[in-house]
Amino acid sequence: MRPLPIRLRLTLWYGAIFAAAAVLLSLSSWWMLRHILKVTEYNELQERAEDVQLLFQRLGPGASLESLRAVVDENYKIKDDGKYLQIADENGQWIYRSPRLAEWNVQLRLARELPSHGVLEEVYHGTRDVRTLAYPITVNGRSYSVQTGLSLSKSKVLLATFGAQLLLLTPAVLILAAIGGHIMSRKALAPVAAIATMARRINDRSLDVRLPIPATNDEVSHLSETLNQMLERIESGVRSMREFTANAAHELRTPISLIRTEVEVALSFPREADEYRESCEQVQLEATRMTSLIQSLLMLARIDAGTEETRFAPLDAAQLVLLIGSKWKNSMDHALLDFSVIAPNEPVWILADLHSMQRLLTILIDNAMRYTPSGGSVELRAVQQDGVAILSVRDTGIGIAPEHLPRIFDRFYRVDRTRDGTSGGSGLGLALAKWIAEKHNTTLIVESEAGRGTCFRFEIPVVNVQAQIGVRSLSIAGFSSTTNAQIIHGDS
Repeated sequence: MRPLPIRLRLTLWYGAIFAAAAVLLSLSSWWMLRHILKVTEYNELQERAEDVQLLFQRLGPGASLESLRAVVDENYKIKDDGKYLQIADENGQWIYRSPRLAEWNVQLRLARELPSHGVLEEVYHGTRDVRTLAYPITVNGRSYSVQTGLSLSKSKVLLATFGAQLLLLTPAVLILAAIGGHIMSRKALAPVAAIATMARRINDRSLDVRLPIPATNDEVSHLSETLNQMLERIESGVRSMREFTANAAHELRTPISLIRTEVEVALSFPREADEYRESCEQVQLEATRMTSLIQSLLMLARIDAGTEETRFAPLDAAQLVLLIGSKWKNSMDHALLDFSVIAPNEPVWILADLHSMQRLLTILIDNAMRYTPSGGSVELRAVQQDGVAILSVRDTGIGIAPEHLPRIFDRFYRVDRTRDGTSGGSGLGLALAKWIAEKHNTTLIVESEAGRGTCFRFEIPVVNVQAQIGVRSLSIAGFSSTTNAQIIHGDS
């Protein structure tokens, strides 16, 4: 069964609530009228009994039974109050008994058997309904029981008329409740309808449009704020994806154009073997650059998709920096840079992903080499201090101007001042380095001053490795303790 629309459900709920309230109000009103009539009837019957008491008091204490009968007959026999009246003394002797009550054989209890507030009863005889009150009175030391009565015909007519009017009014109230519920549901859902109408107009070309926020500070305004925040995230994601695609296409176009141009020039006319070799070397250089760029793009795509995996295991940070240093020694010598690797003699065990750590340090060293002029120095260091391993790459290069520092970790952002005036990077390295650092629950900290060099460092907690692992037993593939880099052991 399909669920009912919200508007119809709200209408039904409003109608049901108003209908229940109307029915409850009608029943309460009828009951209150009935109760008021009953109290009024009791008060009137009590006043009639007290009138008899006043009549007896005027006769004095010496009045006989016969004199009482004569006075009551004189005052009540032809009066309407005497239609339903009977009086008996404390011994049960009748002082007065109206013909109707005598005909109906209505019994009257003695005064001593009655409570002080009397006893209300209803007497039914044919089509006549009478409410009676048996009430005890005391006059001049004598007790009497007085029973008076009222016809219920007027009260019943009044209750019947009032009930009929309520029965006629209740359906009208139900109809008005349904109409009011429909109107209220429309007004309540009008802001939601406006939000839905505006949301249908938003597409991939109008993500900058925002939904209206009512000034009511209620659930609807909170919904609009939440949807606007979601649109901001979607807009940011789409904008990032578009920028990523455009920048990737731009970065790939340059090496492809250079490869194509180099090949076309080489094939334009016959050349010597050395010229062909030079062209092939240039093509190889651009192909290597393009391969590195594609690998970075693929890694960023996996990062955005959440599929890039990292496998954490105990890793010796000292051994890691020695390995990285050995691989970069020749490149540093070719760039005429003084390269040093500082590592402690003892293992520094950290919990990290080997491949990611190698890539992170490689990115930092590559940047240091690119942005350090010939004759400068680059230092790769790993030290243990206060239970953490501190890995850093420091150079004496051109540094980073303060206005560039907030954006150096943005994708495709590059500072184009290098040793030779060109930038060989793609602007993706530091973005990857930042992600790797965050994946290891650390922060990549940069300290730089224009013209005086730059230092990148991060800290990872040291872990305790069990004895069975052995000293440096977790080896790094391809590492040799003999390296061409200038290696300085200890904490110097």
